[in-house]
Amino acid sequence: MDKWRRKYAWLDHIMLAYERYTESYGTHYAAAVTYFSILSLVPILMIGFAVAGFVLQSQPDLLAELQASIAKAVPDKNLRDQINEAVTTALDSKGTVGIIGLLGAAYSGLGWMSNLRDALTAQWGHAKENLPFLGTLWRDLLALVGLGLAIVLSFGITAAGSGFANHVLEWLGFEDAGWARALLKIGTILLSLLANWMVFLWVLARLPRKPVGWRSALRGAFAAAIGFEFLKQAATVFLSFVTRSPTSAAFGSVIGVLVFANIVAQFLLFITAWTATARENREPEVVPAPPPAVIRPVVSVRSGPSPSLMLGAGALVGALLGVRWRKR
Repeated sequence: MDKWRRKYAWLDHIMLAYERYTESYGTHYAAAVTYFSILSLVPILMIGFAVAGFVLQSQPDLLAELQASIAKAVPDKNLRDQINEAVTTALDSKGTVGIIGLLGAAYSGLGWMSNLRDALTAQWGHAKENLPFLGTLWRDLLALVGLGLAIVLSFGITAAGSGFANHVLEWLGFEDAGWARALLKIGTILLSLLANWMVFLWVLARLPRKPVGWRSALRGAFAAAIGFEFLKQAATVFLSFVTRSPTSAAFGSVIGVLVFANIVAQFLLFITAWTATARENREPEVVPAPPPAVIRPVVSVRSGPSPSLMLGAGALVGALLGVRWRKR
């Protein structure tokens, strides 16, 4: 593996991202984000039900059409009366349901945003700091609103582009042409990729608690947009498979939503780690300084004559022998 990593830069980048993801507890953060994602579904449904209640109360024609649809779908009179009574009770308590839904959405939404921001910050390699509670809560609320506006804008771009393309095909008279429908499908996918790219660019660059440059998040947001489109297509295939039988429709959709939320959370955090470990974002490796040198003089004690005395005696004996040799 080390040999392959030295040979292939892209493999080394993926392994660095995986190491950052595991060292920063990416799976644990993804589990927390998934929990608050599922928890926020019930308040959102309550808010939607309350809005529908206000709309139905102000539009008697829609209410009558709903009751007629219930009567057509439920042939049993007793069951039909019970369903209509439940609808009437829900319409009468729409205000309470809406308030409870808003409070629940605020709690779950802020919890989701707080965990998501902490997770993204950890994947960028920044340690978690002790921040003031009220200031953090206010920033998380602003981040949640900003992300909501980005999502609405992305869906608006997709819907407007698709609707405009349909009108153009009808105006040109190509609404029944197969090649025109294929081009429209490709254009819709491209618009969806553009919308996803905008959302993920906002998530990668603005949601971490430490500032991140837009340039650093461009490539990661593009990879996230493509991967998320594949995940959406896979989820569509899964839901179409599990809704074929009543038993699968009852449990498969719930399990599918849970698994999809967790996979998306893990995918987003891994993409963040992949972006943070890019070559331009890596911090230079600091080589530690060598330890200080310690000088310890060694003192040895020997018995007998000292070396200097032996050396002097040897020199004297050599000189005497030399003088005698010359006289001869």
